[in-house]
Amino acid sequence: MATEQQVPAFDLIGKRYDESFVERDVQLAEGAWLIEQLPEQARVLDLGCGSGLPTARQLLDAGVEVVGVDESPVMLELAEQQASGGTYLHQDLRELGDLGEFDAVVAFFALLMIPRGDIPPLLAAARAHLRGPKLLLVSMVHGDFDFFPINFLGAPTSVSAYPPDKLRDVVTAAGYEVLELKEFEAQAEPERIEVQLYLRARAV
Repeated sequence: MATEQQVPAFDLIGKRYDESFVERDVQLAEGAWLIEQLPEQARVLDLGCGSGLPTARQLLDAGVEVVGVDESPVMLELAEQQASGGTYLHQDLRELGDLGEFDAVVAFFALLMIPRGDIPPLLAAARAHLRGPKLLLVSMVHGDFDFFPINFLGAPTSVSAYPPDKLRDVVTAAGYEVLELKEFEAQAEPERIEVQLYLRARAV
């Protein structure tokens, strides 16, 4: 039987993530910008799609085909309920395999859940799947640590973070042109404010 430490953190967190992480205005604005850039019948890969809120549902409502990938079956079950119409796959973000081509890849607060050494090859692998506008949206937390153990919403996990300049360098080195990088303060869980980074890029 799996111990609590072996269960993916978001299996333990489940719907409490949506209930606690209520400041989504910037993420929704990034999704709206993406929708404006996409061609008709666009296809988007949502890395770390979680519960499907808000991004997968926002894209689906705009008529975009969404493929969501997540390691948590609990979150994927929520995505099926809350953002129905997408294709949701239970797999490691770092093993994209043969998913076909996409007009854009989004990774909202997903890359922070893996070691920093795994992020450049993941970004490069995602780039190989891009076509058309070849867009990438990434959000992370401002910081400078590598897979640091924390307790998030009562669940043990480990997270990685970059300062803005280092995130820009990592994305550029993976074969993208950074179009914009912004910082915002947001409430990530009750009584804790964090600085979040939102990056727009295009594969070159």
